[in-house]
Amino acid sequence: MSIDSILNDVMNGNLLQKTEALELLSVPSSSEDFYRILSLANQMTREKFNNKGYVFAQIGLNAEPCSVDCKFCSLGKNHYAMESTWKKDPNTVLEEVRHLIKQGMDDLFLMTTADYPKDEYLEMAKKIKSILPDQMRFVANIGDFEFETASNLREVGFTGAYHIKRLREGIDTTIVPEVRISTMEAIKKAGLELYYCVEPIGPEHSYDEIVDEMIRARDYNVGVMAVMRRIPVPGTPLFEKGQISSIELTKIAAVTRLVTMPHRAMNAHETTQMTLIAGVNQLYAEVGANPRDNISSTENNRGLTVEDAKKLLADSEFEV
Repeated sequence: MSIDSILNDVMNGNLLQKTEALELLSVPSSSEDFYRILSLANQMTREKFNNKGYVFAQIGLNAEPCSVDCKFCSLGKNHYAMESTWKKDPNTVLEEVRHLIKQGMDDLFLMTTADYPKDEYLEMAKKIKSILPDQMRFVANIGDFEFETASNLREVGFTGAYHIKRLREGIDTTIVPEVRISTMEAIKKAGLELYYCVEPIGPEHSYDEIVDEMIRARDYNVGVMAVMRRIPVPGTPLFEKGQISSIELTKIAAVTRLVTMPHRAMNAHETTQMTLIAGVNQLYAEVGANPRDNISSTENNRGLTVEDAKKLLADSEFEV
């Protein structure tokens, strides 16, 4: 099928099939068709989302060795790459949340390692929820769980959860894919919004693998979609495999936008300004532990502030 035909399908509101998505991803970055793909993704995002740019903020609550031991993560127990270990206390987190609110974040994410005690997490969330503006979305990013925990998350005030089947789940991680999928089903059943991402994309991942996750996200009718390239953290098992280029991430972001058709926002991570002309309208600010960093307070290293992210969006002519 020609690129003309595939892009016309998108413009006519037809959902792309896997073969069509693969065709788009196979377009060389030096070609005219590459820019046509980016242009359509950019146009659709700006029109559908009223040219609105969003900044989500994520707080990593702990920097501790994690038993799931993902090969790409700086927090894996057998290759812990952080320079320190710690767990944030509620007062510290509340102060960080207040600061992020003042800066003007849109959605707030609370992230932990998979071993973080669920009861402690829920208690922390109650305190945080009490100071959040009424309209602000509150998103959990934790290890796998069942429906009871999903219901508890909603009860304490979470509106959504970030959870995915990662690329090469069960190979580069110690979790079987069915467990991740079961958690996503629990999230949906409990009435929480599911946030999805194709990640962590490395040079070794095939387009076939990547498209499977695009289509999974579409099947879940996600409102907020993302793609993320793997950052090679020194000391982690996948460090030597390197990372994909910014231009490759941009192409994947644009195709993901066209395939998944999110209805609120599209993100690419870590941030590159190039993706902001390829259908991306949402960026992350990060505080605390970050699995792509070996400095445990990522705001002092890789992490952007809300103000940083807003400047990037505004410079790309999004309204923030």
